[in-house]
Amino acid sequence: MLPNTTARRLFQNLCRQSKLSKRQNSTASHKPSNIVTKHFDEITVPVPWGHIAGKWYGPKHVRPILGLHGWQDNAGTFDTLAPLLPQHTAFLSLDMPGHGLSSWLPDGQAYHSIDYVVLLRRLMEEFKWDKLSMITHSMSSINGFVFSALFPDKVDMFVGLDVLKPITRNPDKIVDSISTRLEDFIKMEKRMRSKSEPPCYEWEQLVERLHIGTEKSVSVESCQYLLQRNSKPSQHEPHKYYFARDSRLKSSMFYPFSREVPFEMAKRIKCPHLFIKALGGPYYEPKENYDDTLEILKQNPLFEYHEVEGTHHVHLNNPERVAPIINDFISRWRT
Repeated sequence: MLPNTTARRLFQNLCRQSKLSKRQNSTASHKPSNIVTKHFDEITVPVPWGHIAGKWYGPKHVRPILGLHGWQDNAGTFDTLAPLLPQHTAFLSLDMPGHGLSSWLPDGQAYHSIDYVVLLRRLMEEFKWDKLSMITHSMSSINGFVFSALFPDKVDMFVGLDVLKPITRNPDKIVDSISTRLEDFIKMEKRMRSKSEPPCYEWEQLVERLHIGTEKSVSVESCQYLLQRNSKPSQHEPHKYYFARDSRLKSSMFYPFSREVPFEMAKRIKCPHLFIKALGGPYYEPKENYDDTLEILKQNPLFEYHEVEGTHHVHLNNPERVAPIINDFISRWRT
């Protein structure tokens, strides 16, 4: 675990860098230069449809803790947290398929939550890992929950941020959601066949759209970390940019689980499990579903629960609030 003074100093330097970048670009309409918060190596991992991109921090001779991001975010979501993790720890922040710098799925394919669970098994096979350690946020926190329940012997440490479990709905809502998303997918495919460039914006407009699009969960200052891997310059409009993630992500198919399924999954998670809830973050479903699952998880003697002030992206906006909790957890389970 980082000493408090070291963690504070790293975070203060990070804040000064962020503010400087903001001042330098306050009147410009161009994308800021690459932001480096801690040294990392860009890596790619082959998969049948292309590659998975990632940022590898720290030593290469040890199995890394995986950093897995939320829906339509990317590996940049951990840019501010990575410098505050223990220096001896290897940390691999990944772009999920269709996000960041990772390959999109082939034409005709739709995104589904279970695919990300399969991806984790692919990574284990590729690197010859016998277990996984994960720090996960939002969508990936859900997928980490599912993976840990399906393969309880393959996880030695699981940290979830803000979203506890798969979101459940009443049966009628599940059926309606599936039909709506299938229709949205077909419409999205038709638009993508035109091969035209997505809508383009001045850099400040792009930042504002991301900030507002997340319901201000991602602060204006933090948008830069996601946009580094989530935007491309326009080929037709100088000094403008567009969102570079796969548009089909908007019609992703999520787990069609009834209320009882996460209860059963929670019973099967046996690994050291840390969950941190942002008090300003949403629940996305009736809170009693969350509370009932939490009570089951607390039966695991290796489960820990913490609450912190902040938005859904508190780990990105205010990493100093979650880093000490995570580092203490790492020090006990990943020495």
